[in-house]
Amino acid sequence: MDMNLSARCALVLFLLAFVDLKIVSATDKPGVCPRWGIGICVESCSNDSDCPNDEKCCFNGCGHVCIAPYTDKPGVCPRRRWGMGMCAELCSNDSDCPNDEKCCHNGCGHVCIAPYTDKPGVCPRRRWGMGICAELCSNDSDCPNDEKCCHNGCGHDCFAPTQ
Repeated sequence: MDMNLSARCALVLFLLAFVDLKIVSATDKPGVCPRWGIGICVESCSNDSDCPNDEKCCFNGCGHVCIAPYTDKPGVCPRRRWGMGMCAELCSNDSDCPNDEKCCHNGCGHVCIAPYTDKPGVCPRRRWGMGICAELCSNDSDCPNDEKCCHNGCGHDCFAPTQ
């Protein structure tokens, strides 16, 4: 029985070596630590108060270092259909992307994409059950010029907005 208990303790300690257990305290700074793969095995901080400015004490894959927190960029990722994009992970969060682009699911993997923004105007009033039952657009960015993606009574299609 002692051997079994020792083996379980060893397994728990082994697994804890790969998990970053961090208790949130009143000194935690806002923001979220970026995701890391394998980092430098050094302990340069133990909590956020050890870090300058807005930097946080983050697990880097092996040790803890001070780093600027990850923050989401404004905007919303466009909706994508499953299985329709390139199956590659080209980013893991918005900070991996240039300018105002966001790290978005493209249907299979994640890529940097310009965020979806609503076009001005309002969709015209729809008549229930009177439209084509097809999804011809998923958001305003799928529509040409100033047209908006609107519910047509059954599916979605591009329409000139009403003011």
